Amino acid sequence: MRNMPQIKREELYKEKMLDLRRVTRVVAGGKRFRFRATLALGDMKGQVGIGIAKGVDVAQAVAKAKVVARKALFTVPLRDGRTLPHEVFAKYSAAKVLIKPAPPGHGIRAGGAVRAVLTLVGIKDATSKVLGRTPNKLTNALATLSALRKLKPSQVKKQ
Repeated sequence: MRNMPQIKREELYKEKMLDLRRVTRVVAGGKRFRFRATLALGDMKGQVGIGIAKGVDVAQAVAKAKVVARKALFTVPLRDGRTLPHEVFAKYSAAKVLIKPAPPGHGIRAGGAVRAVLTLVGIKDATSKVLGRTPNKLTNALATLSALRKLKPSQVKKQ
C-alpha cells in the first residue's frame, strides 16, 4: 500500500486560461494595478467550473482563480459520453449562447470561450452559436455555464 504512487488531484483536471486583464484602482497617490484571471477547469468527463480572481501579480491571480474554479465545479449530464442530451439556450448579462447536440464524429463547432468550456466538460460533438453582440470572453463563458446548468439528463424510453 505504501509503495503505490500517489495521484495528485491537480492531474485530474485540465485548465484553460480564458481571460487575463490588468485592472486599475485610482487612489490618492495614483493608480494601483492588479490582475484579474478568468480560468476554466474541467475533468473531461462531465465536470466543469469557472473561477474569477484578482491578485497583485499574474501568478497569484491564476492560483486564486484555480481554487475558486475547483469550488465551483458541477456535473454536466452527457449523452453517450460525447454530446449534450438536448438543445439549450442561455443568457448571461449581454451574452447569449445556443448549444445544440451533434451526431458522433461531428466535432465541436464553437468558438472562443464556448469552445474552451465545452472541451473541458468532455463534449466531443456539439454545435454552438454566440447570439449576443459582446466579444467579452468572461460573459460568454458564464453564459455557456448557465446553459450547461440547464441541461437535464436524457430519459431512456422503456419498451
